[in-house]
Amino acid sequence: MTPMIPIIQTKDLILRGYLESDFDAVAAFCKSPRSKFVGGPHDRWTCWRAFLAGVGHWTLRGFGMWIVEHRETGRVAGRVGMILNDGWQEPELGWHMYDGFEGRGYAHQSVKAARDYAARHQGLDRVISYIHAQNVRSVRLAHRLGAAFERDVTLLGHPCQIYRHPSALPTQISNGVTT
Repeated sequence: MTPMIPIIQTKDLILRGYLESDFDAVAAFCKSPRSKFVGGPHDRWTCWRAFLAGVGHWTLRGFGMWIVEHRETGRVAGRVGMILNDGWQEPELGWHMYDGFEGRGYAHQSVKAARDYAARHQGLDRVISYIHAQNVRSVRLAHRLGAAFERDVTLLGHPCQIYRHPSALPTQISNGVTT
């Protein structure tokens, strides 16, 4: 059974489902020291299982993380989306941007697109992000997206923080104008 993974297009990026040809880019991130805030680095076999879990998450839950493809080059720029793994308190909006794609606004662009889609089409609004306190770039991105620190927690035996995202859904005001 192949999961139906929607395609989201932004100005610079395409959020899409997984292709086996994406694995080398995912494994390069997963095996690198850059993955330290998301449980890495890992060996290639562990990366492969995580890659397959990304596909399986869509099948089991009906939502998950997208592959982020850079429109201009076709290269895999990262992964972004919603996850609810065993042991998570509630669905999480997560992101990993790969080497060479940071500092260009792609994380903001892809995370906002994924968050908006999840709220409008998957019933996942006001979601959380688990962020390691020392992951300064992710903390800054969460703030830029309007997320606010909620509390310290332990996840998979490691301390982290929960940031709560604002609603991505438009609100109705009393005179019928949507904001």
